Amino acid sequence: MNDNQYILAIDQGTTSTRAILFDHEQHMKAMAQKECKVEYPQSGWVEQDAMEVWYDTLGVLADVLNKASADPSRIRGIGISNQRETTILWDKRTGLPICKAIVWQSRQSAGICDIWKDEGLEPFVRRKTGLRIDPYFSASKIVWMLDHVPGARKKAEAGEILFGTMDTWLVWNLTGGKVHVTDATNASRTMLCNIETVEWDDELLERFNIPKAILPKIVSTSQVYGSTSPHVLFGQEVDICSIVGDQQAALFGQLCLEKGMAKNTYGTGGFLLMNTGSEIVRSRHGLLSTIAWKIGDQVTYALEGSIFVSGSILKWMRDKLHLFYSVSQTEEMAVRAGSTGVYIVPAFVGLGAPSWDERARAVIVGLTFSTGTDELVRAALESMAFQVKDVLDAMEADSGIPIQILKVDGGAAANNFLLQKQADLCRMEVDRFEINELTALGAAYLAGLACGFWNWDDLNIEVERSFVPQDNQKEMEREYLRWLDALHTCRTF
Repeated sequence: MNDNQYILAIDQGTTSTRAILFDHEQHMKAMAQKECKVEYPQSGWVEQDAMEVWYDTLGVLADVLNKASADPSRIRGIGISNQRETTILWDKRTGLPICKAIVWQSRQSAGICDIWKDEGLEPFVRRKTGLRIDPYFSASKIVWMLDHVPGARKKAEAGEILFGTMDTWLVWNLTGGKVHVTDATNASRTMLCNIETVEWDDELLERFNIPKAILPKIVSTSQVYGSTSPHVLFGQEVDICSIVGDQQAALFGQLCLEKGMAKNTYGTGGFLLMNTGSEIVRSRHGLLSTIAWKIGDQVTYALEGSIFVSGSILKWMRDKLHLFYSVSQTEEMAVRAGSTGVYIVPAFVGLGAPSWDERARAVIVGLTFSTGTDELVRAALESMAFQVKDVLDAMEADSGIPIQILKVDGGAAANNFLLQKQADLCRMEVDRFEINELTALGAAYLAGLACGFWNWDDLNIEVERSFVPQDNQKEMEREYLRWLDALHTCRTF
């Protein structure tokens, strides 16, 4: 029944939009990708053109079908994973955004968050949402748009403007404006959703002065929401069967389905998530409580540590400093450098978990005349591993569960030096899988379950390589203490 049929995954990330066709054996039949343009109009501001993202999505959908020579009628369902928190407001009548999308990394609404903190709202927000007051999340971005775009607030109050994160924006466009929804995972990242009831919280909306009329309906992570408009897939109407935030998608894609299982994604940012089952674990060490997924009426929760800058430091080194031509060169460069004594804290947009310091700024510590390109690249890769250890230690302290195996994905997970360093620092096994597109696979799994393409017993992924601790533990402890010193330095600005 499922022969020659596919699940189509749309993975809309910060730096690229991808479309991947998976067959019933969970093999990638074809993939198409388009790099996304990210704009930095002012210091700390990060924006994208939402229309450009939509056009890129249409492009990769056409490309992936062409590459696979696949008839759209063979697609059983579509799953969407997306960059979270990135905020779009658009005109309900015209379908056009009222301004550029504010990306999750952007700090332009920090002043609004400062006011809310000064009003003493932090404990109230944490209890309701599991999140901290921070410009990372959607709420302050929405308020910034309503306050800075002429006429926006009046139109929003009249029900003429819609809000969405990238998932909502894509579904609305894919369905020709018929469906305005978001799933529980994305809703839980807006700072407007009560994670106990999984509903928009009226008290929060009132405190933040955000009109409820602009918000999408909150739905489950795995269900049929509607079908694509005929013009999207060459006349074929295909069911959209899953929406899931990218980090929760990776957690599901790595089959972290049991309480205590954890994964880290080395993407633009770094994201370490632990499945906490049906329990909301309230963090005491700078982590976030969030929704992992909602399937039917069953809600699964997670602890999350969000690292604002991970793989994007390599992009910065490539594009701004021109230290190498391809990220694939960095492994060899790091090995060649040897131990350096150089530490980079990549706080380009402040620090995320567990420090949460929006005013911290990036620093390089330990430079000498012998420091060269290789040494800087090694320090950049090591910064990614040190930040994960910061979060992992906090996660074990919060949950009381020792993490035995860390599952990993993301572009930088291909770097053997990085993963060996991670295993050495954290004194645990680090597993990389045969397929690295685990965010897309997670969205595909959730879609396939919703439309009956797969059963739970069908889900399976193979480990490609396990990294186990090798380097001297005492030396790793010394390096980590020096990292903590560098971390302190970046917070003194």
